[in-house]
Amino acid sequence: MSDTKRFFTHCLLDWNRHQNSREMPWKGEKNPYRIWLSEIILQQTRVEQGWPYYERFIAAYPTVNDLAAAPDEEVFRLWQGLGYYARCKNMLAAARTIAATLKGRFPDTYDGIAGLKGVGAYTAAAIASFAYNLPHAVLDGNVYRVLARFFGIDTPTDSTAGKKLFTALAQEVLDPAQPATYNQAIMDFGAVVCKPQQPLCDRCPLAVRCEAYQKGLTDLVPVKSKKLVIKKRYFHYLLLESQGSVFIRKRTEKDIWQNLHEFVLIETAAPTSIDGLRESPAFRALTNGHRIRFTGSPAELKQQLTHQTIHARFLRLSVPATFHPPADYLQVPFDALGQYAFPKIIVDYLNR
Repeated sequence: MSDTKRFFTHCLLDWNRHQNSREMPWKGEKNPYRIWLSEIILQQTRVEQGWPYYERFIAAYPTVNDLAAAPDEEVFRLWQGLGYYARCKNMLAAARTIAATLKGRFPDTYDGIAGLKGVGAYTAAAIASFAYNLPHAVLDGNVYRVLARFFGIDTPTDSTAGKKLFTALAQEVLDPAQPATYNQAIMDFGAVVCKPQQPLCDRCPLAVRCEAYQKGLTDLVPVKSKKLVIKKRYFHYLLLESQGSVFIRKRTEKDIWQNLHEFVLIETAAPTSIDGLRESPAFRALTNGHRIRFTGSPAELKQQLTHQTIHARFLRLSVPATFHPPADYLQVPFDALGQYAFPKIIVDYLNR
């Protein structure tokens, strides 16, 4: 290892020992189930948002066998509001694999952990190092940023060459004698010192040798080659009400919010008026000659996902008792809606 790389590793560990005051409930945890649970919850999720979910899951399911035995709907309701619901589906599948195939014993090798449903290279490295102190370097957004800035790397992190370069470098600067401590240190350092915006360069112990800081490139690295394209979608939720109940269905197609429930939905390619919606073929096919009366005022909400912006309009309609919705819809009393898991945007509407 070069002198610069040794300096990097030594400084991070020294900062962690004397200055790192970042607190999280899973920090220092050695139980692989709890570590895995925290890592799954934190995928694409801020620590502040994931923290209460972690505590609720641990309270509800203290062991992996408890989680494996839980009904799907119950687990999805507990996950409600976290987003990226495929994580929850994969989490349940992994828990049931551990319970059924491994007799409730969590895998204790990197390859065994990586073989679990929904576990990628980063998560496997995190669990392997934190639970078993195995020498596998983590590589998340914080780590990419710290490495790119200190070593002055402008190779795009999302390119094949970039992934290979950063993976090798992260492993090289890892302290193999204390991988768990080192991995936690570099992630915490990226979160509280080498932040994406307004990094604390004036108090950074790495600044004296940081390539980006010395050359005024802090705001320019790390580099991504692909620009994120945000797709706009227009959802019109129809609350078809009859005798104190409403029609809902479970989303089963491969799209956002799979396995969550929703009201009758008509999606349009562009914004449309209520009159335009009423004249659409989808609305006409739904009503099929029944007398449907709009009640109340429409509500409009927006939810920003990573790759999509959902513009949702909620419309309440009264339908006669003879109305028959499409086959996959359930008629549920309003006071029973709390038994079903919904996307956050619908939960927000219901909470109103």
